[in-house]
Amino acid sequence: MLNIPRIVIAGTHSGVGKTTIATGLMAALTASGLKVQGFKVGPDYIDPSYHTRATGRPSRNLDTWLLGEQGVRELFQRSAQDADIAVIEGVMGMFDGFGGTSDLGSTAHVAKVFQAPVILIVNAKSMSRSIAAMIKGYCDLDPEVRVKGVILNRVASVRHREILREAVSKYNPVSLVGTLSADSVVPWPERHLGLIPMSEQGETGMIFQELGRVVARSLDLSLVRAIAGSAPDLSEVPREIFSSGARCTGEVQPGAKVKIAYAWDEAFSFYYRDSLDLLVHHGAELVKVSPLHDSGLPADISGLLIGGGFPELFLPELSSNQSFISSLQQHHQDGLPIYAECGGLMYLTEAIENFNQETYPMVGLIPGKCRMEKKLAALGYYQGIALQDNLLCAKDTPVKGHEFHYSKLEGLPREFPWAFGLNKGGEQPWRQEGFACGNLLAAYLHMHFAGLPELAVAFVQRCRDFAALHGKD
Repeated sequence: MLNIPRIVIAGTHSGVGKTTIATGLMAALTASGLKVQGFKVGPDYIDPSYHTRATGRPSRNLDTWLLGEQGVRELFQRSAQDADIAVIEGVMGMFDGFGGTSDLGSTAHVAKVFQAPVILIVNAKSMSRSIAAMIKGYCDLDPEVRVKGVILNRVASVRHREILREAVSKYNPVSLVGTLSADSVVPWPERHLGLIPMSEQGETGMIFQELGRVVARSLDLSLVRAIAGSAPDLSEVPREIFSSGARCTGEVQPGAKVKIAYAWDEAFSFYYRDSLDLLVHHGAELVKVSPLHDSGLPADISGLLIGGGFPELFLPELSSNQSFISSLQQHHQDGLPIYAECGGLMYLTEAIENFNQETYPMVGLIPGKCRMEKKLAALGYYQGIALQDNLLCAKDTPVKGHEFHYSKLEGLPREFPWAFGLNKGGEQPWRQEGFACGNLLAAYLHMHFAGLPELAVAFVQRCRDFAALHGKD
């Protein structure tokens, strides 16, 4: 059995301050001397970057749709077993998931999987006694979800705080963990895809220290720890993802390291940490490269990942770095295995047109260009199959992932080597997505290797084969 104190920070809906408060709480607990492990429910890259900066430990995603219940249990156990406390930030409203009756993929679902007590954040603006009814509804909807505390955000005044405190204490059995005024915390900067990732914000240590101090003054940290400590012990789960067992295909070769580069800078930073860890587990030695700042790819690499991010915001810099583009083109011509997702796919096309209809040439490995739209082009979970053999899997292999982007591919040739057929499940028609040709696979689809571990094995093996062919092993 594992004794891991843990809490879920949930919200009544999006925009109540979950990320700010959860990150501030992590910073405050870390400043108090605790080893804090941060988590984020769902397919998010940006919020975990805040957690990581606040705690000094890589934050992880707990996504029951991408990973399954057993998968999130294993990843939680692997990263939290040496922590003093685990803080899990929820997604959207606490019960928001797949449909009106299922809790799959929701914060509530994750709370139940881990038997974790919940602290609910409520936007108290323009509310008084009615807040008691709202909290009661969240407490009573699902008895398996243990709401143990509440944080009231955007409280207007001392008098407002007292009215709210009276209402909560009279009508609900939950503890009031604390309150924050409307101007006590400066909100994080946002743009079209949400918050701005930490990779673009430089040195922001003082911001997190101040946020931690505000939260420490506003919340009862002793009560937070007591609520987290009330979580029951967890049964240990077998290592299935981080093993060479039945869930993975192919032969793992311990000790046979292969050097794989991954793009990491202000334009590209969207990676699931557990996906990267899984590549390392199967023999990868990961090195960072920057399409923005580096003059080229290292000569000794045997594979390349280009994750998502915001290339559309750095088009002049990316386009003008011709030495890196030439190096990437040469490595591709030499047969280097290259896997790209979303922003990485955009970068590999012939050009990107930004929101102002300005077009910048890109790498040109994928025919066609990407054009930024004023509204979302795709959002949500998708599943499907590989339409042909590719870098990661054979034709007809099931795949699943998440998409969130404002750009569209256009100007494609008639014979385009589509990578995947995808839909959102049910009877919806499939759509063609991604590009698969030889040593290159690129798609808008963000996949989590921990949910598809055989793909991680396959990619490392392709890189290992390249290394052996080119005398790099």
